[in-house]
Amino acid sequence: MTGTAVVVGAGISGLATAIGLRRAGWRVSILERRTELERYGAAFALHPAAQAALDRLAVGEAVRGMAVPYRGARIRAPHGQVLASLPLERIERKAGRPELLICRPYLIDILLAELDTFDDVPLRFGEQVSDVAALVAGHDLVIGADGIRSAVRTACFGARSGPRQVGSAAWIGIADFETGVYGETWGRGRFFGMTPVEPGRTNWYASVPAATTAAQLRGYFEGWHDPIPRILADTDRAGWIRYDMRHLSPALPTFVQHGKVALVGDAAHAMTPNLGQGACTALLDAEALTRAVAERPTDLDAALRAYDRQRRRSAQRVAFASRSLHRFMSTERTRLRDTVIRLLPS
Repeated sequence: MTGTAVVVGAGISGLATAIGLRRAGWRVSILERRTELERYGAAFALHPAAQAALDRLAVGEAVRGMAVPYRGARIRAPHGQVLASLPLERIERKAGRPELLICRPYLIDILLAELDTFDDVPLRFGEQVSDVAALVAGHDLVIGADGIRSAVRTACFGARSGPRQVGSAAWIGIADFETGVYGETWGRGRFFGMTPVEPGRTNWYASVPAATTAAQLRGYFEGWHDPIPRILADTDRAGWIRYDMRHLSPALPTFVQHGKVALVGDAAHAMTPNLGQGACTALLDAEALTRAVAERPTDLDAALRAYDRQRRRSAQRVAFASRSLHRFMSTERTRLRDTVIRLLPS
């Protein structure tokens, strides 16, 4: 069957899901609680599997036109000693394509442009969903793509799973110069990362104790290897973005409910950013869900159960691994950690 679907949330997972459902013949609408889409400039990593999902959603070529490859990244100690290489070359050899990086606003704009080609997928802003039961009653399919504080998840799956703090804050920004030095530097209870994002610019991110203020951030990385102090000194503090690192806990026993509700993205498995997999898992969710629905047009319940089987355990393993990596990266026992890092294959 095809019917009416409502997607709650217009982030990466929501827009991608709407595209896939519309391609499968569904009548789709999108509800977004904000009055406009967030357009901060952090870079997303797109692993080859996520790139393949974007290809199946017919936006892969557009994404590759705006993305840059990620190669030659290292893990370093604060004084600059290389401890290990990130496994980017191995990923590229295995998949036949490199990992890519793209600014979040560019990916959002590509997904919006694809939705516009259908000309019949309304995106309504300022829609604070409070009556999820009414949405379920009024549509054949309801998609919760409304983030870690998902109203759809709370209403349909209960309040047991919810946001949990990890005790760290992330700061992110864009430097208007290329560093040529990419990867992550791990210190005692904090770390700093740099990636390419587009010609002439560098994406950076830092993890520090949650109570750290913008005025204190530079001090946390004073004396670290170049160009970390220069990035913090030469980027406007007004453009820095801060958020508390959180993850969804405990893990959900299912991503689907009542034969007509499904969760995708952070609503289903919000994770810390340490593996750079948040956007990737959201895209994989969207593509898998919409493919399952398209392949089982006469049995929506079976389609949702197939989606849950394919994505839940995989996504939750990634979320667990990312949370575990955060603990490892942020440890105070740096000598043991750095010894372990040196033993890892690149």
